Amino acid sequence: MIRLICFFCFLSHCAAAQQVFAHNDYEKPQPLTQALAAKADFIEADIYLRNGKLVVAHMPQEADTATRTLENLYLMPIVALFETNKGRISTDRRYAPSLVFDIKDKIEDVLPKLLPLLENNLVAFSRSVSPMAVRIIITGNRPRPEFYLDQPTYLFFDGRPSELYDEETAKRVALISDNFRSYARWDGTGDIPEDDKAKLKRIIKRAHDTGCPMRFWNAPDTPNAWKKLYKLGIDVINTDKVAECVAAIK
Repeated sequence: MIRLICFFCFLSHCAAAQQVFAHNDYEKPQPLTQALAAKADFIEADIYLRNGKLVVAHMPQEADTATRTLENLYLMPIVALFETNKGRISTDRRYAPSLVFDIKDKIEDVLPKLLPLLENNLVAFSRSVSPMAVRIIITGNRPRPEFYLDQPTYLFFDGRPSELYDEETAKRVALISDNFRSYARWDGTGDIPEDDKAKLKRIIKRAHDTGCPMRFWNAPDTPNAWKKLYKLGIDVINTDKVAECVAAIK
């Protein structure tokens, strides 16, 4: 039985090991569309609250409530795709990405605006309603882990290696993320130095012991780096070059 469990854990890790995270997707010429075409596994949008609206922007001064709302850029296009594809975001029946909201303002101010938008379309945003729904993950200004279970069941969270989760809370953690530069100085050329490898492997193991895939932001973003990081055991590759990365590692 132990061997069987280990075998399934191995398969689960392998399945997660080829995932691609579309970093700052909203900065692309065609937000959402390009990431979906490349079949990115995670699609990230930074969220600010401005004049009562949730706005997608990299910096506060770029938050345009007229054209860059979360509804306009992400939520309504996703709902439209679900209607077109009869309960899926894509004609690919296996493809069900996650949408990652990097909350830049206070979470207690953002959630009252965000939750009604999602609850109006749970068939597209809750996997308990529809197995192929887009999973919603909160990062940035998150609730504290002890409050994860108080949130609606369709919300998941981006964890950290420094946080401890009990068994039930861990089920709401979609992935573990951290700053690559906190552990390694490697610039993406050649092989990863052994000292850097040892530090990275410790953090990766900690995430896997929790049952979660591991992502590093601020890591080198080149074909050589993607392959080396994948080989090291990093499950989710953070990239600004989604189509290239998908082609390289999948």
